[in-house]
Amino acid sequence: MKKIVGYIFRQLLGATIFVAATLTCVVWLTQSLRFIEMIVNRGLSIPLFVYFTLLLLPTFFAVILPIAVFASVMFTYNRLLVDSELVVLRAGGCSQFMIARPAIILATLVTLFCYSLTTYFIPASYREFKDLQFSLRISLPTVLLQEGVFNSVMKGVTVYVRNKTSAGELSGIIIHDARSPKSPITMMAERGVIVSTEKGPRVVMVNGNRQQVDAKDGRLSLLYFDRYSFDIGTITKDPITRWREPRERYLTTLFKPNPDDQWVYNKLIMEGHHRLSSPLFPLAFTFVGIALLLSGSFNRRGQLWRVLVAVAVVIILETSHLGVKNLAEKAPQFAFLMYVIPILPIIISTWFLSDTKIGRNQKTEQSPPDPLPESGPS
Repeated sequence: MKKIVGYIFRQLLGATIFVAATLTCVVWLTQSLRFIEMIVNRGLSIPLFVYFTLLLLPTFFAVILPIAVFASVMFTYNRLLVDSELVVLRAGGCSQFMIARPAIILATLVTLFCYSLTTYFIPASYREFKDLQFSLRISLPTVLLQEGVFNSVMKGVTVYVRNKTSAGELSGIIIHDARSPKSPITMMAERGVIVSTEKGPRVVMVNGNRQQVDAKDGRLSLLYFDRYSFDIGTITKDPITRWREPRERYLTTLFKPNPDDQWVYNKLIMEGHHRLSSPLFPLAFTFVGIALLLSGSFNRRGQLWRVLVAVAVVIILETSHLGVKNLAEKAPQFAFLMYVIPILPIIISTWFLSDTKIGRNQKTEQSPPDPLPESGPS
């Protein structure tokens, strides 16, 4: 029996890894396209961009793994049915649960892994992702300014730099300040450097001039300078002190939010219940799939309609779970349904797979017919 379980388990594991890897690559590539702007417009390095997007992988895994397990179970067991391997196992005395054991073991392992994702890895990685995204947008002047490009660093301020070094040294600087449309200012300098101050990043220019046109008479005012500084940004909230989104928080802070978060109290609580209930879906999807494939009569042409029914049930379960989460944010008394939705299919599928039900059906099918009445003299 161990060899049979290992044989089926290896096929399930291989199919799960293949489906999960394929879906992860597709989702990761499509989501990465949203952040190409950071390379094109902000000069983000390729290694930093890859690290930035890889931080989203735990979130992808939590969604992809239940689907991957379900797809591998449906594919593997349907193939075993078509090849008559399950018929041989049944003829050899294997019960439904013995045949389904490899899928249940795999689903249990994936469920435990999903719990590790939802309780720790997702909030940790997403928190790092949001902090890095916040820092890249507001506090990296060496990334903000690109050489040979007119950079819009803030509303009304455009900066051009001919050359730039990784240390923040600049050459060929042009700054156009149009925050006051009636009196725009243009500054040029041979070289300069970017420095960080308490008020934000600042360009310190050396050997240049400052030009301003008087809006009344159109006269040009020209001022030469040896050293001049100009702010190109302002300091905003530190990433550590900014408001954390529900997905960035751990379970302890979701179920016990701070007093300042009372305005999103229900949303935080429902995010916590979602983290605890969603990892049950690998088990739920697996039980639904094997219950529909293993119960009922055998057909060498395949079990297409059973596969379609299983897919429909999975879609209904997933959409219902998301719908209940949104409903519970407004009516918290319905939060228990987030656990009922994945657990109920497991209970129903277990009943369909139970040996008692199979034995009862077999006994009914194999019971001898009623004896014919004896004929006698009329």
